[in-house]
Amino acid sequence: MMAEIELGLDTFGDVTTGGDGQLLSHAEVIRNVVAEGVLADQVGVDFIGVGEHHRDDFAVSAPDVVLAAIAARTERIRLGSAVTVLSSDDPVRVFERFSTLDAISDGRAEVILGRGSFIESFPLFGYDLKDYDTLFEEKFDLFTHVLEEEPVTWSGTVRAALTEQSVYPPTASGRLRTWLGVGGSPQSVVRAAQYGIPLMLAIIGGAPERFAPYTDLYHRALAEFGRETLPIGAHSPGHVAPTDAQARDEFFPHYAAGMARIGAERGWAPMTRERFEEEVGEDGALFVGSPETVASKIVRAVQALGLSRFDLKYSAGTLPHDLAVRNIELYGREVIPAVRAALAKD
Repeated sequence: MMAEIELGLDTFGDVTTGGDGQLLSHAEVIRNVVAEGVLADQVGVDFIGVGEHHRDDFAVSAPDVVLAAIAARTERIRLGSAVTVLSSDDPVRVFERFSTLDAISDGRAEVILGRGSFIESFPLFGYDLKDYDTLFEEKFDLFTHVLEEEPVTWSGTVRAALTEQSVYPPTASGRLRTWLGVGGSPQSVVRAAQYGIPLMLAIIGGAPERFAPYTDLYHRALAEFGRETLPIGAHSPGHVAPTDAQARDEFFPHYAAGMARIGAERGWAPMTRERFEEEVGEDGALFVGSPETVASKIVRAVQALGLSRFDLKYSAGTLPHDLAVRNIELYGREVIPAVRAALAKD
């Protein structure tokens, strides 16, 4: 674990309701995401991550553009994707966009690469799902070559080969901070270690401690590949309010609505209040409650998994912007100091 834990926030730009209970336009949601990122910077949050989706219940399809808008209005917060769906994108263009963001933000950009948990981008950009594994494996390999910021020679089956090709703009530091997002695949954990890329775990169900075998595997794989210790991060949904009861009552209907929408597509059972209460309990993946409750749960996850970063996914289905704003304020002003104090004491 790093000497000082990084504590961030993630959003997928979920389409939310306004004061009249009606869904906001995508344009309004995007402007709200920018305002939320600016607020996160002001209250001391270390990182803001913006997800990529290509469907009507999420407003953000171009995270790097939204992050550039946040970069222009902030000074210290780090900015990244959560995640970039590399399988349906071009690795060279991904690097170019985020190295440009790095220049705009004076070195604050990073990218979290992943397969993504949605498949809408594949037909949208002309990719066949039967090539799901090959697309990611080859494109991730190419991205790691581009990441070296040296002329690239590479060939594969999913895009044109490169021969001593330079990619611009380079970053000022010489290295774009990059993570590999993993939802629970041991092969992906080993791949991150093989390429020397920090690991970001998506913990969206069950006790965070159940991911300990993956962090152990990552450390063992790094050692076997002769690589130094690298950061491990985790991402989980949550909501902070003045009291536990208020946080749960505010969060549940909007979270359940989002889960119902996705569950109808994937054959999941509806999210019941009983199941929800299990997930917000000590052994669940939802970090929902008062600042004290959420801080305590983050400390437990950090210690159990040896995390260098924890990101709270603060957007949840139709949860309104004003509740997200208060969540961000409490997270930055109360949760983050409490987590750091507890870890320093230990």
